[in-house]
Amino acid sequence: MVVVHIIVVGCGRVGAELSIRLTDRGHSVSVMDRVPRAFHRLPEDWPGEMIIGSGFSLEDLDAAGASKAGGLVAVTNGDNTNILTARIAREHYGIVNVVARIYDPRRAIIYQRLGIPTVATVTWTVEHVLQRLAPDMEECAWTDPSGRLVLVERVLPESWAGRPLRDLLIGKRAKLAAVIRAGEPRLDTEGLVGQEGDVLHLVALRGAVAELESLLGAPEPPPVAEDGKDRP
Repeated sequence: MVVVHIIVVGCGRVGAELSIRLTDRGHSVSVMDRVPRAFHRLPEDWPGEMIIGSGFSLEDLDAAGASKAGGLVAVTNGDNTNILTARIAREHYGIVNVVARIYDPRRAIIYQRLGIPTVATVTWTVEHVLQRLAPDMEECAWTDPSGRLVLVERVLPESWAGRPLRDLLIGKRAKLAAVIRAGEPRLDTEGLVGQEGDVLHLVALRGAVAELESLLGAPEPPPVAEDGKDRP
């Protein structure tokens, strides 16, 4: 597992639980809230950092370590605050793994078009956001009774935007089963090209999970010239 620094904006019930679970996994965490008493939800010996501030203040985000963060989750009680925070994290700081909680699921399509994964209140679970915030291919959404066949959910990495999703195939051991795009499920994956914000559902034999992780993390291949040779 890769250890990263993660910022949690909003220390309500969900934000506190996420902060605890993330530090339990070994990640460094800064949790932010404008109300100091919100931090009472955290254990006294919680090892992370507590920042009194706002998720759309650059000064407060700097104090929380946004410049080194590998992930940010916005879980305040306001959709507009969460989305503004998420956009700043992506566009100003270049944070790759960003998730925003929303209360109005009708807004999900708009935000996914901006490349920001969202989870609506009706489907929100701590486990769900952990999978999107700190992806770990060893943690699977479903396993068959034999334990050999697994289903993995993963937000499309930026390096795969614009690339044919049919390339997510490892022989007879792993393949793409479905794509959630702009809130709509797609099973016609054969001709799809990756778009930012896509959520992938991949089926694999457990022994191929590590190879699938490596494939998803691979950088974009070099362009090919008209003569069929790779360009330098």
